[in-house]
Amino acid sequence: MPVCLIGIGSNQAARRDNLESAAARLADHPRIELLARSAWLETVPIGGPSGQPRFLNGALKLETSLAPQELFELLQQIEIQLGRRREQRWGPRTIDLDLLLYGDLVMDAPSLTVPHPRMAWRRFVLEPAAEAAGEMVHPTIGWTVARLLRHLNASPPYIAVAGGIAAGKSRLAERLAADLDARLIEERPDWERLESFYSNPAANAWETELAFLDQRIELLGKDLPNCWAVSDFWFDQSAAFAGAWLPPSRIDEYMRRFEAARQGVAQPRLLVLLDAPAETLHDRVRERGRASERRLTVAHLDRIRRKVVERAARPGVGPVLRPQATDWEEIAAEALAAARATE
Repeated sequence: MPVCLIGIGSNQAARRDNLESAAARLADHPRIELLARSAWLETVPIGGPSGQPRFLNGALKLETSLAPQELFELLQQIEIQLGRRREQRWGPRTIDLDLLLYGDLVMDAPSLTVPHPRMAWRRFVLEPAAEAAGEMVHPTIGWTVARLLRHLNASPPYIAVAGGIAAGKSRLAERLAADLDARLIEERPDWERLESFYSNPAANAWETELAFLDQRIELLGKDLPNCWAVSDFWFDQSAAFAGAWLPPSRIDEYMRRFEAARQGVAQPRLLVLLDAPAETLHDRVRERGRASERRLTVAHLDRIRRKVVERAARPGVGPVLRPQATDWEEIAAEALAAARATE
C-alpha cells in the first residue's frame, strides 16, 4: 500500500484539539494505518488577511488502501466535520488537511494535484514533515523531505525569477525586491550586441551566449549577503537559451563551461517560473517595441520558453513556484507569500 504524507494545521478555536481530533479520525479509519506523526509546531500565518491568530502545524505519515481521490475526499470530509469553512484563500481555518505526497505519484487533475504544489518551500510544512517522514522523496524534485528542509536552512535568502523572453521577469523581480526590501540583481543587456545577434543568430549566437554567461557569473559568483536578494534571471536559463540558439556542434563545449561555472555561483532558495503562451509573449514583445527584438517570431519565443520550462522541470533543480494566475497582482502576492514561507 502507498505511504502518504498529510499536512495538518489549525488557527481557530481549540487548535490542539482540532489537530488531535483530525489525526484520531484518520487513525481510526479501517483502510488507513497511521505510521508516524510530528509534534505540533506553532507558526505565524503566511499570506491571507492580516491579524490572523498563529497556527499549530504538523504532519502525519500513513499507509492506506484508499485511492488518491478517495483519500483527498476523506480529508475534505474530516475538515467539514470539524467546522472548516472555505471562505477566503489563506484565511483563518478550524482545520486544514493537505495531501502532500501519495507515494511516488505525480498527478495534476482539476480537483487534486500531487505532490502538493507549494509544499517544497513552505517551512511550516517541511519542519513537521521532516520529523514525521524525512525519508520520503518528492517525486518531481528528486529530494527527500529532509533535504528540502536542509535546502531552506542552508541556502541564501535569494529568489531567482525565470521565464522566456517577455515573460515579465524584470517586472516581478522589481516588485519582489521592493516588497521584501531586497537587493535587486539585474542583468544588463547589451542591446547593440543583441541587435547583431537577432539579425544573424547563426553567426552571433556563440559570442552572445558566452557574454550572457560571463555576466551571470559576475553577478552571482560572489557570496550573497545574509539578506533578501532577487534576480531578474536564473543562472540555469543560460543552458536553456543556449540550447535554443546554439548549433548542435557547439552545445557540448558550452555546457562544459556552464557546468563548471555553475559550481561557483549562488543557487536560489526558490525559483519563480513565469510562463505564458508564445502568442502572448509575442504581443508583449511588439508592445515594448525594442528594435533589437523586432525579428523574434512566435516560433522563436515558443522554442525558448519551452527550453526554460524543461530546464526548470529537471530533477534536482529545487523548489519551483509556477504561478497559475494571470492577474499580475495575484502573481506578485503569491510570489511574496512563497518567499515569506521559506523564512
